[in-house]
Amino acid sequence: MTPNSTELEILKLLWKKQPQTAKEIHQHLESKHWWSYSSTRKTLERMGNKGILEIGTLGNKKTYKALLEKIPTLASYMQEFATNILELDTPLPVTMFADSRLIDNEEIDELEQLLNQLSEQKEEN
Repeated sequence: MTPNSTELEILKLLWKKQPQTAKEIHQHLESKHWWSYSSTRKTLERMGNKGILEIGTLGNKKTYKALLEKIPTLASYMQEFATNILELDTPLPVTMFADSRLIDNEEIDELEQLLNQLSEQKEEN
């Protein structure tokens, strides 16, 4: 499953720190999207229904954790971008992600392997 851009924004927050409450997530998104708190909560609820997030509780507050793993999700997203937008037949070079604040050096190796696998699967189909 490839999340949409809003879902990916929420996942990126959760991959950095989880679990988080709707309020914590909303505070990060509010300035970017100018959303109301109810819009954030509705989006989180939909993501839970889709199986993207795990919804838990901490006291009387709902908490949210990412169910999608970071590197496989990003690899899928990047492969889709490379294929559908850039019309590339080969995977994106992982060196372009070396300065990413989201991906560390160990994850770059994993990302490269997954991008190569996705590229090979695409060639087989």
